[in-house]
Amino acid sequence: YKNILIEQSIILVQIVLIDIIMAADNAIIIGMIAANFAPKNRKQIIMYGVLAALLFRIIFAFSANYFFGFPIIKIIGGLLLVWVVYDLKKDLFEDKEIKSPTKKSKEPSYIHSLYKVIFADITLSFDNVIAVVGASKSNTTLMIFGLILSVVLIGTMATFFVKHIQKHRWIGYIGLIVILIVAIQLIIGGLNDYEVLSINETFKKYF
Repeated sequence: YKNILIEQSIILVQIVLIDIIMAADNAIIIGMIAANFAPKNRKQIIMYGVLAALLFRIIFAFSANYFFGFPIIKIIGGLLLVWVVYDLKKDLFEDKEIKSPTKKSKEPSYIHSLYKVIFADITLSFDNVIAVVGASKSNTTLMIFGLILSVVLIGTMATFFVKHIQKHRWIGYIGLIVILIVAIQLIIGGLNDYEVLSINETFKKYF
């Protein structure tokens, strides 16, 4: 029982750190799009962005749980997360403009901006779900917790964490390392399923 508790605690910490780093990225993009509008419309865009993030995370979570039964999906998911780590590293630590699907204009289209928010949510939700599902190790309760937490962070606390990541870069680095570990676990787990690698029985539960 003690070993199970320790294992679940480690998974929980992984999920929380993944959500902090990825929800912040999602919130930055939504915020940049919403910043072009008056406060009333700004709140609406953020609200729609959060609702869309929740919807896509639910859809992708159950799809990911199914597809993770196929070893090739684990490997592809792991490789995608490696790319995500590289991409987030550029966004967080390089002195460049944060990539965004929006361009500033004097009179932006409200509907067009909503489409941009939804598009951003689709891409970032998929990345977030792959990381959370991979880290949860088929524990549905922890997976659902991770998805709900990510949406709460986007809606309320993401901006706070972004400021701290910018001031204290070590927080961002910890998040990136956690995502990278999950990516490696998925890749090794997929290769083990294909019998390319052989994992000791003691360590199989981590993959």
